[in-house]
Amino acid sequence: MSITTASQLIRGYEVVIGLETHAQLSTVSKIFSGSSTQFGAAPNTQASPVDLALPGTLPVMNRGAVERAIQFGLAVGAKVAQHSIFARKNYFYPDLPKGYQISQYETPVVQGGTIEFILGNTAHKVRLTRAHLEEDAGKSLHEDYAGQTGIDLNRAGTPLLEIVSEPDMRSSAEAAEYAKTLHALVMWLGICDGNMQEGSFRCDANVSVRKPGMPYGTRREIKNLNSFKFLQQAIDCEIQWQIDLIEDGGEVQQATVLFNPTANGGRGETRAMRTKEDAHDYRYFPDPDLPPLVIATDWIERVRAAMPELPQAMAARFHRDYGLPAYDASIMTQSKSFAKYFEAAAKASGQAKLAANWLMGEVLRRLNADEKTIEQSPVDAATLAALIGRIVDGTVSNSGAKQVFDVLWAAGEIKSDPIGADSVDRAVVDLPGSRVDRVIESKGLKQMSDTSELDRLLDELLAANTKSVEEYRAGKEKAFNALVGQAMKATKGKANPAQVTALLKQKLG
Repeated sequence: MSITTASQLIRGYEVVIGLETHAQLSTVSKIFSGSSTQFGAAPNTQASPVDLALPGTLPVMNRGAVERAIQFGLAVGAKVAQHSIFARKNYFYPDLPKGYQISQYETPVVQGGTIEFILGNTAHKVRLTRAHLEEDAGKSLHEDYAGQTGIDLNRAGTPLLEIVSEPDMRSSAEAAEYAKTLHALVMWLGICDGNMQEGSFRCDANVSVRKPGMPYGTRREIKNLNSFKFLQQAIDCEIQWQIDLIEDGGEVQQATVLFNPTANGGRGETRAMRTKEDAHDYRYFPDPDLPPLVIATDWIERVRAAMPELPQAMAARFHRDYGLPAYDASIMTQSKSFAKYFEAAAKASGQAKLAANWLMGEVLRRLNADEKTIEQSPVDAATLAALIGRIVDGTVSNSGAKQVFDVLWAAGEIKSDPIGADSVDRAVVDLPGSRVDRVIESKGLKQMSDTSELDRLLDELLAANTKSVEEYRAGKEKAFNALVGQAMKATKGKANPAQVTALLKQKLG
């Protein structure tokens, strides 16, 4: 798997993208104090004297935050530094109560690593520079303050893991897929809840353009992108802006920019906020109130032993044990819950590939349409497995099974029996196979099992369609497909298509 694939030029320019991602760690308390990290509390009710750096207070490292950083480092194949340093990043902003942010600079806790993903049918690998622990700032509130700005310091001190990639991405689609993969990984590990609306996972994109073979261009950083759609849209807008500027004879200046998705009739635009700072502008120096972070080897090994099976390892197992293609396996491992659902359906039905096809088809279609997660699916894995079993044994056709699935989905959403059989023994009705069978019977979707009846219908069909018969015997394959379609129509879809095909070919010689 190569680090990057061949670049797709845009107006003759190569795009260079690197992402900095802030993942809020899933601890119940802040990184250097015992204050709660719960979202949605009244403003300034979760900011302790430590978070505000009041005189006489000292920060104390949150062990849980360190363990989550170790987990991430192990998951991406990085070096977990056994000796790292916290530094003060100095800058002035109203929502930064200390006048500095405690972060890591020269020696981060996680060094290197890679994120791998599939985009289309192409494998990609993006190198990570580092991942370091730091505290979040507060939040400036501009609404409902009569033209003034309010400051909420509840977020101040919230633990973050900032994950920095190398500039290995060459398109906005690649950047979005990288971010999705990273998002899925931190949620899989349980180190971040991934809630982008609440700011638990947000990205900054560094974007530049250059002519192929030339040195990197000047980058601009797009800040605080909290959706994959906006991430891709913002990068595309920035690419066009930079190319337009260069083509008009201008030079890109390093800057921090914001993205407005509603500008230009909804096409969006990036707008410079301030000149981009370099590291020396922050005057980093080791925090005198915090000793070096020392991580013993046995601590790393204890964390490693408690790690869940990782997505890539699970995808490889699905490929090995269930024979799934690499693409299917990657989709089945998009989240831990999705993988659990697939494996349950595969084991119960004995039809792993068919289970994967249904998950990638009907299940995802309905989940996306209803904006649900797999945990909220009205059709559980056992019921899907029972439905697959009825396809395999010829009870119902694929098209009939989709109708059954729709009935089961609707019934599950309203928590009712799919055909309202309240007088039947509930223990029997609630069995997955029983639910499936009752829908098949009630909707008249059971395939024909009477060969003599089908034989009679096909004889009548051939007698009534002599032209199609002659065309087929003259070598026109489309004529045969038309006969199959007529047969399925005549049986109202209840005939087994494979059986129809075999019998027709037999009768046609």
